[in-house]
Amino acid sequence: MKDSKWTWRSVSLISIVTTIVLMVGLVYAVKDIIYPVGEVTESSLPQQTAAPVTETVKLLKIVALGDSLTKGTGDNTGEGFVKRTVTGLSAKGVTVDFLGNMGINGLTTAGLLSKLNEDGVEYALRMSNVVLLSVGGNDLFKDSDILENNGAQQGNTTSSTSGQELTPESLLAALPEAAARLEKILDKISQINPNAQVYYMGLYNPFGDIPELLAPGNQAVTKWNNTAMDIINEHSNMTLVPTFDLFNRHLDKYLSTDHFHPNGDGYQRIGERFIQAVQ
Repeated sequence: MKDSKWTWRSVSLISIVTTIVLMVGLVYAVKDIIYPVGEVTESSLPQQTAAPVTETVKLLKIVALGDSLTKGTGDNTGEGFVKRTVTGLSAKGVTVDFLGNMGINGLTTAGLLSKLNEDGVEYALRMSNVVLLSVGGNDLFKDSDILENNGAQQGNTTSSTSGQELTPESLLAALPEAAARLEKILDKISQINPNAQVYYMGLYNPFGDIPELLAPGNQAVTKWNNTAMDIINEHSNMTLVPTFDLFNRHLDKYLSTDHFHPNGDGYQRIGERFIQAVQ
């Protein structure tokens, strides 16, 4: 009788222990389902340091080369189109580092080609990523003595001081050699700094208000600009900035008293064109 009693007690105890073990196992199983082993809650993750936000604003490092137009001759403020371009870009929020204006009065393509061999000019070009350039006007007009012809500047004659009649042919007498030098200039700049964007200023006819010089001047300037465009189109990093249309029939508004260089308003219009091109 006693053996039977202890037997049932043992069975009951085992049943209770088994039940407890099963309940504990069930609890852990439910916990594993709700919170799987290895899963880490978001709040327990170490907080990552946010990557710094870097601005992608490109710094324009601008240098200007060329003749009196680059220098700004004729502008009473002394700014010319170069300084106006730099100021205008800055006003639009563009970050600009102006490296310098190397414009020289009377500079021809031959003169500029020689200047490109100077260490200082080469260094400035290597440091830049934008080059503003004007050259060719002295080649086109000076060889016909137009700039020395005070009578022509006053609209009283169509001949140069040497007695040569001003025709498209006479105006363009120097074009083949000058165009060849322009091509060498652009090639040289590209060799010095192949990554720089070059913006070349197209020519205008400063004598368009002189009836006798309107047609030959327009034809000469148009042919020069077309030749320059053909050369520039060979370079993917170069742009011709047109100015002919700005001055055509508006010389009284945009030329200085020397009847050749732009005044402040004229340079402002040119600067606006360069700003559009650079942006």
